[in-house]
Amino acid sequence: MSDYAVIDPATGETVKEYETITDAELDAAIASTHAAYADWSRTTTAEQRAALIKRVAELHLEQKDELAAIAVREMGKPLAQAVGEVEFAAAIFEYYADNGPGFLVDEPISVDSGSAVIRKVGVGVLLGIMPWNFPYYQVARFAGPNVVSGNTILLKHAPQCPESAAAIEAIFAQAASEVGAPAGVYRNILATNEQIERVIADPRVQGVSVTGSERAGSAVAAIAGKNLKKVVLELGGSDPFILLSTDDLDAAVQDAVNARLDNNGQSCNAAKRFVIADTLYERFADEFVSRFTAIQPGDPTADDTELGPLSSSAATSRLASQLARAEEQGATVLARGEVRGNFFPPAVLADVTPEMDAYHEEFFGPVAMLFRASDEDDAVRIANDTPFGLGSYVYTTDEAQAERIADRIDAGMVWINLVLGDAAELPFGGAKRSGFGRELGRFALDEFVNRKLIRTA
Repeated sequence: MSDYAVIDPATGETVKEYETITDAELDAAIASTHAAYADWSRTTTAEQRAALIKRVAELHLEQKDELAAIAVREMGKPLAQAVGEVEFAAAIFEYYADNGPGFLVDEPISVDSGSAVIRKVGVGVLLGIMPWNFPYYQVARFAGPNVVSGNTILLKHAPQCPESAAAIEAIFAQAASEVGAPAGVYRNILATNEQIERVIADPRVQGVSVTGSERAGSAVAAIAGKNLKKVVLELGGSDPFILLSTDDLDAAVQDAVNARLDNNGQSCNAAKRFVIADTLYERFADEFVSRFTAIQPGDPTADDTELGPLSSSAATSRLASQLARAEEQGATVLARGEVRGNFFPPAVLADVTPEMDAYHEEFFGPVAMLFRASDEDDAVRIANDTPFGLGSYVYTTDEAQAERIADRIDAGMVWINLVLGDAAELPFGGAKRSGFGRELGRFALDEFVNRKLIRTA
């Protein structure tokens, strides 16, 4: 079987296989993006580059139904969520089209005589290595700001997402032809891991952005470091959901359920560890288990499906193994159902201790862990006792307490009394083994630019 294939996780059917790029085709793709950088990106204004991204946004919306259907086929995302993802990707592109040029204006520096400015300019060809769980959103938050900044893009998508990868490249090609830009501004490459090593080492490539597992991030960072290339990493997460007080337990429980089940539970910044104040624990646990397990996996093509299949048989096997191992090591299973194919019913664990593998792992699917906290300090201790540091959620009626906890949490993002609040203007990224660097918001335009000092007498 080809490295790249669309395998419908709902049926197990291999829909289509795609050939891996040849070495000659790969070199041509690198040459194309390098030429586009030299001949177009370096000779255009940010406003001209933003016009390209604006058209990319419009084409996403014009084709959102077709794009959403592809995501359902490739990774089992429920249809309504797939449409929402395409719309969010379009909003990200639009955000950088509208705001990117303003973020890139020269920054004057006060000097005793003459003048000095910092000018942000692109650095060249960038390689993006993207995951399967958000095939459009992940690309948008990488490509949008970097094209406006003056970089060009080589994009290696996940092996199970060749169809969405091709669709995005076609959108960029159409947009480029309409605004007078070269097609080499954005090129999709169905490359092997060995070929990607050569891409990173290529002197025409100036940086790498990876969204994926710790293993993938570590491997790419090692190669990038050896070749003196900057890298941005957005890796895994096991985000805590801390509940210390609430005026509406029902609403807090529903937010907790929503935060765990979004994207079939396969989101890096999903709430995965629920750290509940002792006084609320029993009531929360009863209600959470009831609502969480009431949502059962179903046909991802149906408009009302909230939970579809896991993305692949490998993902299903891995999650089932983690759940079984947690029980073997002494965790209490409060709820679980029968796995059928890749349809994995919600499961809930309690009494997970630091001696168990589950305590330190990321569960990438609809499995939640409940923890009891004696007080604020205990809640923070449990929340921080993880190798990850992507996002976190804090629910409390005490504003001062919320601020204290936000300062003490070891994470790149803290959400207070809300979930699923991501937006194009809000920076996204983590700490510890969840990676480094930021995407989205104005900070995304700072990751791969040359802050060039221009000093005039």
